[in-house]
Amino acid sequence: MADIPTPRPGAPWGLSAPALLLFIGVLLVPLALTAVLSFNAFDGMRGIQPGFTLANYAEVLTDGYYREVFIRTGLMSLGVTALCVLFGVPETLILARMRAPWSGMFLVVILGPLLISVVVRTLGWSVLLGNQGLVNSALQSMGATHEPIRFLFSMLGVVIALTHVLLPFMIIAVWSALQKLDPQVEHAGRSLGASPTTSFLRVVFPQLLPGVLSGSIIVFALSASAFATPSIIGGRRVKVVATATYDEFLNSLNWPLGATIAILLLLANIVIIVGCNRLVERRFKQVFAA
Repeated sequence: MADIPTPRPGAPWGLSAPALLLFIGVLLVPLALTAVLSFNAFDGMRGIQPGFTLANYAEVLTDGYYREVFIRTGLMSLGVTALCVLFGVPETLILARMRAPWSGMFLVVILGPLLISVVVRTLGWSVLLGNQGLVNSALQSMGATHEPIRFLFSMLGVVIALTHVLLPFMIIAVWSALQKLDPQVEHAGRSLGASPTTSFLRVVFPQLLPGVLSGSIIVFALSASAFATPSIIGGRRVKVVATATYDEFLNSLNWPLGATIAILLLLANIVIIVGCNRLVERRFKQVFAA
């Protein structure tokens, strides 16, 4: 039998070079240019001024308006993430317990909205959540409310629409973790006298935590940077970081300030995601050590 040739030391880098170059050109270079732009000054009469200044970061970090926008965006992202976990985990468990061909059919139904543009889905929600839309008409016909609830141009409507848009990402993440779960482990807990609730909380859910964490990170990052849904459902009343960045770039034409807001959003996402990941890893170590 012929000997298998030993790969050259630089072979992995050579094979991954096209993907690395694409990653650098599409992501890293634009981010670097945006970061450089955030340190430029801006003059209303002369436009972008070359040089180095921290005035843009000082303005965003000290201005109460931008602070409120960032806090609103964080709370919106946390609410959407919590709702996706609340609905996504049980939905995935029910889906996993279905038999063929129903499981495949419902999986296609759940993931089907990903094939439709987020703008189209958001416009559909704007029709449903209007004062004369299906949701308000149903609530009034059931006697739950006597007047239309204002879903449009409110944070409530934005959270509802974003939850629908991002729920499939949570289901995909939990589904991938659920495929690695041995059903006999849950049956063993039940056979030892654990109730269904205890068996789920002590046996099943801890094994699903990696999938829940992955889905939460994806949902949080996408909802924090979402633009189409907050701008269509929220309008001018609900200002989030993405719409504030859009206004600075295209309305005020203050590109350095818009770049500063975008970079701060990126840094906030990285800090929160890394912090949550470290917290969960530490929790796992404590559980396994016990």
